Amino acid sequence: MSTDTGSLLKVLLKFYFSKKNNLMNKAELIEQIAKGAGLTKVQANEALDSFTDAVVSTLKKGAKVTLVGFGTFSVTQRAARNGRNPQTGETIKIKARKSPKFKAGSEFSSKIAGAKAAKK
Repeated sequence: MSTDTGSLLKVLLKFYFSKKNNLMNKAELIEQIAKGAGLTKVQANEALDSFTDAVVSTLKKGAKVTLVGFGTFSVTQRAARNGRNPQTGETIKIKARKSPKFKAGSEFSSKIAGAKAAKK
């Protein structure tokens, strides 16, 4: 039941640029994965949930998830800082925290850039 990153990327790009509102929700993503990989929607949902669970648990451990050609999921540490309450203007302290980060791979970036240029 494994799908290579390239075919998943093709499914995502095809769907992304065929939509007028350029928004894909989870149900639509599951449908596209099911079609692209020859799975049922239930199997595609399980695969997507398993993927996201694996990424989250790996990031919680402080490790990175790298999908060559697609991108890298990682965690960055944001320092504590002062901010402003937009309603009152009062200065508030914002705690330090860990934040998830995604950096697109070069193959993924070039496919997106190529798809946007072709659409113009």
